[in-house]
Amino acid sequence: MNTRAARGVAIAAVVFLVVQLGAVALVPTFDAMNYQTVENPQNPTNSAVYLLAILVVTGLMLAAFRFDLDNVVRGVILLSSGMLSWYVFSVFLPGVGAVAASAVVVAALWLYPEWYVIDAAGAIIGAGAAGLFGISFGLLPAVLLLSVLAVYDAISVYGTEHMLDLAEGVLELNIPVVLVIPLSLSFSLLDQDDVTDATEGTDEADREVFFIGLGDAVMPAVMVASAAFFSPAPALGVPGLPAMGLPSLLAVVGTFAGLGVLLRMVLKGRPHAGLPLLNGGAIGGYLLGSVAVGVPLVEALGLAPYL
Repeated sequence: MNTRAARGVAIAAVVFLVVQLGAVALVPTFDAMNYQTVENPQNPTNSAVYLLAILVVTGLMLAAFRFDLDNVVRGVILLSSGMLSWYVFSVFLPGVGAVAASAVVVAALWLYPEWYVIDAAGAIIGAGAAGLFGISFGLLPAVLLLSVLAVYDAISVYGTEHMLDLAEGVLELNIPVVLVIPLSLSFSLLDQDDVTDATEGTDEADREVFFIGLGDAVMPAVMVASAAFFSPAPALGVPGLPAMGLPSLLAVVGTFAGLGVLLRMVLKGRPHAGLPLLNGGAIGGYLLGSVAVGVPLVEALGLAPYL
């Protein structure tokens, strides 16, 4: 791996780490502030409802791009970014301060959507989203959700390829649905020449940037956050991460194992489905950590109430 590629890998790793550890850090406070989004987080049908919502939103976005409603999509995503940012900032700031900070995030994305602005915003809203879903999806719903989404991602990239069409439409909007990972710090997303070079490059020797869907960072972090919140494993006492236990920690390790394989494939210049590797790594790491601390596999999977 050359220096350019290593730089891109490091940037991607930092964003993923912020999303995952940020979600774990937010979990206790999100719970205390009653931010749970479902009435019964242990209900496995929550996964089906969320998957249906993903399919509907994906269909609406594809339709919007087809009918040249790009600005509508951008507006909705910016408003959603502001809302998720508010959830995060409300943990640290009083009411007015949280609103002001989230407004700054939206304004920055609207007025100056450079790659580092998009990635910073993506890390914030990604941690918030993963934390919210982490306390809202129990262990079984989380495992089911990540497993089904991994299959769906593979089908949508390698089969129907509609996820590639969606990514192409989103890339032109400069919004934090896609993380922008430059291979050169001089790269500018706002420079049309740089963007042309980025899209025409085919391998790490001539590419300027690669892209990773924000969902690829968020979804495995849901497993990390759910493990931190719902697993009976004892906490490790990590400063700033009071909910982190070994299952949650190894879910992070598993995610990064999957990320390493994914980035090696992406740097060769071809699009790949990220969730099979990332979600698979997160689930595998979580289960390994659970067994290591003596949590029975049936309990780790959330199946005990059904047996």
